[in-house]
Amino acid sequence: MRPATTTLADMTPPWPAPVARGPVRATVPVPGSKSVTNRALVLAALASSPTVLRGPLHSRDTSLMVEGLRKLGTTIDEQSDAWFITPQPLTGPADVGVGNAGTVMRFLLPVAALATGDVHFDGDPRARERPVGPVVEGLRQLGTGITSKNGGLPLTVHGRGWLMGGSVTLDASLSSQFVSALLLTGPRFASGIEVRHNGDRLPSGLHIAMTVEMLRAAGVLVEHTETFAWRVEPGPIHVGSLRIEPDLSNAGPFLAAAMVTAGSVTVPDWPVRTSQAGDKLRHLLERLGGHCELSPRGLTVTGPAELKGMDVDMGDVGELTPVIAAICALATGPSQLRGIGHLRHHETDRLAALSSEITGLGGDVRDTEDGLVITPRPLHGGLFSTYDDHRLATAGAVLGLCVPDVLVEDIATTGKTLPDFVGLWAEMLG
Repeated sequence: MRPATTTLADMTPPWPAPVARGPVRATVPVPGSKSVTNRALVLAALASSPTVLRGPLHSRDTSLMVEGLRKLGTTIDEQSDAWFITPQPLTGPADVGVGNAGTVMRFLLPVAALATGDVHFDGDPRARERPVGPVVEGLRQLGTGITSKNGGLPLTVHGRGWLMGGSVTLDASLSSQFVSALLLTGPRFASGIEVRHNGDRLPSGLHIAMTVEMLRAAGVLVEHTETFAWRVEPGPIHVGSLRIEPDLSNAGPFLAAAMVTAGSVTVPDWPVRTSQAGDKLRHLLERLGGHCELSPRGLTVTGPAELKGMDVDMGDVGELTPVIAAICALATGPSQLRGIGHLRHHETDRLAALSSEITGLGGDVRDTEDGLVITPRPLHGGLFSTYDDHRLATAGAVLGLCVPDVLVEDIATTGKTLPDFVGLWAEMLG
């Protein structure tokens, strides 16, 4: 699997991933959560009072969300350590660029339905391939006019300034964001909304739990009426002042450094209780042989002398797959990562990409219908392509800690959710 078109990244020299000189021992502060930041921005734009977000993530995905909301009329004052959001009437016409950010392309469609006027959406070439149809069909069920040739980007939402709301049935098998997009906007619909998933499997359910928790924290009444159904009552939204947690999924590569080098890495301010899927790293790393200790200092992971393989369903934590796959490729026994077929529709086809790139370094990774089968083999250096996918890039960096001469293509793509990854990586390695 190789990129089909030539981009600026293809002309940029690949990044030589540094090899660890010994066990990595470091404390690594991780920037704020993308998932929390972008949900909070949407809620703040729909709120009935101003919001202060403290410690938000400054990255490409969050910048795209900020710019999209500004184009719809929201006032956002970005300071270095806090953002001040003042809701305004949602207005069009507007042109919104989503880049390759799933949260932006999906969460802002219902917001645009509440605006007055036409709102046009488009993004990177890959964004046009990513599914958004269930949100489009859901909004159409609610009476929103949407013009799209194929149910995806580019598209135009014909906002009327309000929606009655009601009941929506959709298939969210490819992304839980389809559900979250409608739930986040539901309090502003005249009669609220009920969202029902009609499909065999709902991936990344923890992200829906995050959405529900943030709505309730903002004073919204949300009922989880059935296993795959949620009801949001209409009413005011009040976020107030919110401190954004560290991005626990983005902590993955740094904790992986402790795992693969038998070192010890601490991520400060790890929450005792959180709805972030990244908190499941603790369970996964312990299954791979690591030791995790949560203390007032944060989360400390100590790597084992010998990495174990594992057989695990990662359907709720698919975003952790690239970094876990990198660790498993360096283990002493085989691994099977299951329940992640939906990853074929993320920033890239992550299953095919991981299979291709790790195998290209001498590994043995086979992608199946719903996951990966990893049989460790001695690895060697070579080019590790990233397909404009930030999590592929960090997986390549993890492999490079133990394998000399790994060259990671387009390391700058990590700026999607983790600005200055290269600087943080170098500081961790001392």
